[in-house]
Amino acid sequence: MKVYRRHVRFEDVDAAGIVFFARYLNMCHEAMESFFSDVEGGYAALVMERKIGLPAVNVEVDYTAPLRYGDVVDIETDITHIGNSSCTLRYRCYRAESRVQVAHIRHTCVVCELAGPSKIPIPSDVLAILKQHFADGS
Repeated sequence: MKVYRRHVRFEDVDAAGIVFFARYLNMCHEAMESFFSDVEGGYAALVMERKIGLPAVNVEVDYTAPLRYGDVVDIETDITHIGNSSCTLRYRCYRAESRVQVAHIRHTCVVCELAGPSKIPIPSDVLAILKQHFADGS
């Protein structure tokens, strides 16, 4: 499991003063970029230099408590499925101070060559990171 921490920004909240539902996906993408930081050159090099993408094919979200402007959120990321060319990331989002879970997200993506785009087997360095963070008993 890898943890990504960030502050809830003013731009994240809606008129009710809580995080707008779609912003959770933005935050999880930030967590995914951090998750792949150990790939040579990081996530940016994976996409921009190696031209390998991980587009979403399925996302499921359960919201369990609100986040507000100024809160700090910890996003715990691990892997619940590894296929030949796909994987499922699980994000568990908590208020950092209280450890109250605010959301649970499952994000399945397919590894592909961006030029095609066509799916490809998961590259060995990416696979190693996925296996390192595989959640037993998920």
